[in-house]
Amino acid sequence: MTHKRLFSFLILLGLVFAGGLTSGCSAPQEHELMMASLDQMPPEVQNEPERTRQAYQFAVANPDVMQHIPCYCGCDNLGHTNNYVCYVAGVDAAGIIKFDSHAIGCPICVDITQDAMKMLRQGKSTAEIKTYIDTMYAKYGPSNMPAENVP
Repeated sequence: MTHKRLFSFLILLGLVFAGGLTSGCSAPQEHELMMASLDQMPPEVQNEPERTRQAYQFAVANPDVMQHIPCYCGCDNLGHTNNYVCYVAGVDAAGIIKFDSHAIGCPICVDITQDAMKMLRQGKSTAEIKTYIDTMYAKYGPSNMPAENVP
């Protein structure tokens, strides 16, 4: 092999090797979130900033997750037992949602929900999300979640 051909071969080999290295370093795939339609939300939610609207949309569409996520804003004195009820006061037999307006004025509730959304996109389990929320938000006060509600 001539020096020119050897050099070209080594360059090509280097590019193939580097391509293999970078393909293993691709960003993790994000999971799509279920979100309730904004049309389902009451007018006071529809008029809120995007973070709050998204939190309501996510909570409504994901009760199976949010009923296992605590809140640390002190809303246990309102009878709240998880982060979901900061958004939803109840659902009647016909499936009609009665919204709770508490999270509209509570950035802690919304931050907890936004963190849950981010972690769910990353593929984290409900238990992993709860552990993170407990660790990050316990500084604000006690959890509103009864022990039997843990996933």
